[in-house]
Amino acid sequence: MKKIVIIGANDFQNRLILKAKEMGFETHVFAWKDGSVGEQTADYFYPISIVETDQILEKCREIQPDAVVSIASDLANITVGKVADELGLPCNSPECVHISTNKYAMREAFIKAGLATPRFYRVDRMEVYLFGLKLPVIVKPTDRSGSRAITKVTDFEDLEAAIKKAVSQSFEKQAIVEEYIEGEEYSYETISYKGNHTNLAITKKYTTGAPNFIETGHVEPCEFSEDMLYKIHYVMKKALKALKITDGASHGEFKITPDGKVRIIEIGSRMGGDCIGSDLVSLSTGYDYMEMVIDTACGNPPRFVQKTVPKKAAVRFLFTMEDVEEMRRLEKEHPEKIYRISDIHLSNLGKVSDSSTRLGYYITTEDL
Repeated sequence: MKKIVIIGANDFQNRLILKAKEMGFETHVFAWKDGSVGEQTADYFYPISIVETDQILEKCREIQPDAVVSIASDLANITVGKVADELGLPCNSPECVHISTNKYAMREAFIKAGLATPRFYRVDRMEVYLFGLKLPVIVKPTDRSGSRAITKVTDFEDLEAAIKKAVSQSFEKQAIVEEYIEGEEYSYETISYKGNHTNLAITKKYTTGAPNFIETGHVEPCEFSEDMLYKIHYVMKKALKALKITDGASHGEFKITPDGKVRIIEIGSRMGGDCIGSDLVSLSTGYDYMEMVIDTACGNPPRFVQKTVPKKAAVRFLFTMEDVEEMRRLEKEHPEKIYRISDIHLSNLGKVSDSSTRLGYYITTEDL
C-alpha cells in the first residue's frame, strides 16, 4: 500500500487525511497530542509536535513514505519541506520554503523580481528611521500566519506597542513594518507542477478591517474584466516565479488598488487556510484540489477533471452569538444551502484575537 505522511491533525488537516485514505494511501500523521480529530482518523498517529523536524524525519526514514504533505499552515509547510527534501521526495526547494514563509525575505524577493512593493523594514524594536514611513503602516510578525499580531497603525504613538506585539508572536522575534496598501483584498489559488502554474480560483476575502484584519469570510468565484484578469495573472505568476515555487499548492494574497493596480500582499507555498483550499476551490470549480496536492507530492501531474458541478461557495466565520444565531436561522430556513458546520467553541466568546480563536465557521453553496 502507498504511504503518505501528513503533518498536522486539526480539522483542516483532517480533510487531507480523509482524502488520502479515499485515494488508497496508508496515512501516517504527526502532531502534538491534543485530542484533534486527525488523531482518530489517521491509520497511524505519532504524538510528535510538527516543529520537531528531526524526530519526524527519523520516524519517516522507517516509514518510507511516497509523499509528505500538509495544507493551510506555514509552520507545517516548513517541516514538510525539510522532511521531503531529506527523503528525496518531490517538494519545493529549501530556499523557496524559506522565502515563502518569511515576510521580510518575501518582500526582498519581490523587489529583486521588479514587482511593486511598499516600503518596509524588519525590526525587533522601535527605531527612529521608521518615522520616515508614510502612515498608515501595517505591522506583523515576519514568520506567522492566521492574522496573528497584525496591526494597522495610523498614529506613530501606537507604533511601538504594535511592534512589541508582533515581535512577541514571532518565532524569530522579528516584525515587519510596511506601508499600507489600499484596496479590495483577494487571494489567488494555484497548483504547480515542475514550475508550471495553473490558477484554479480567485477568492474574495472579507475581514474585520483595521486594526487587526481578522478574516470574517471568503467567497468564490469572483468576476473580473478580461483586462483586470490579465493583470492579476501576470503579476501573480511573476510573483510565484520570484518565490521559486515549483510544485504543489500556493495561496497568494493581493489587493486591487482604487486606481486599478494589482499589489501583492504575500504568497504562501501551500493551500490557503480558512477552508479556501480544502473546500471552496473544489466546490467552486469542480476540481479536486486536495487530490492535486497529493498527486504533485508524489511526483505525478495534477489531473484537471471536473468531478462535481461548480457552485458559488462561501465560508462565514463566527465571532459573536449573533453570528451563531444567524447561522442557525439559515440552517433552519434554507438547509439546502448549508454544506458544513464546524464545531462551535462558545468558550471563545469575547476572546477573538486572531483566526485561531474564532468560535467556528459554516460553509454554504448556491447554484451559479
